[in-house]
Amino acid sequence: MIEYALKKILEYFSVLLIVTLIIIVVMGVSARVLHISLPWYDELASVVLVWLTYIGSAYVASVRGHMGFDGVLIRLSGHLQKIVFAISEITVIGFFGIMAYYGYLVLAVFADETMVSLPWVPLSVTQSIIPIASVLFILARLFAVPATWQAISCGKNVAMAHTQDTAKHTPHQTRTKS
Repeated sequence: MIEYALKKILEYFSVLLIVTLIIIVVMGVSARVLHISLPWYDELASVVLVWLTYIGSAYVASVRGHMGFDGVLIRLSGHLQKIVFAISEITVIGFFGIMAYYGYLVLAVFADETMVSLPWVPLSVTQSIIPIASVLFILARLFAVPATWQAISCGKNVAMAHTQDTAKHTPHQTRTKS
């Protein structure tokens, strides 16, 4: 249930960021056509794009959509398959743990700095996405581990197993005859 809620939050926040980015860019382009200066739109659009990239990455991790080596895992036998899977998960989670830690430390570096075009927005807020998304990525991977472990234990395709596991938590729609 928490896994499903995390996916939905990441999904909706990603859509919100996409819509926000579109609005900012359309405003900026429209202003240029009308010879109006909006000095903040370029910098703000860049920040929103970075946030979209990190949040989108965490969402894709929640559905195990990142590039992987599932084909290699399936071809390995029994215990070796599980060992390789465990090593890969520990490596990925460790990497994002390091990103979260150092991303948090970087926030102190930007403590007194602000965006150039929007001086009331601290850079620590714009850069906070690094540790936030890293933790979300870790959570997404951890939530996906049990279904993936079960799939490799049964020799199933890892991506397909996760899709089937997600379908269990998705509300079903009823069909009506036309």
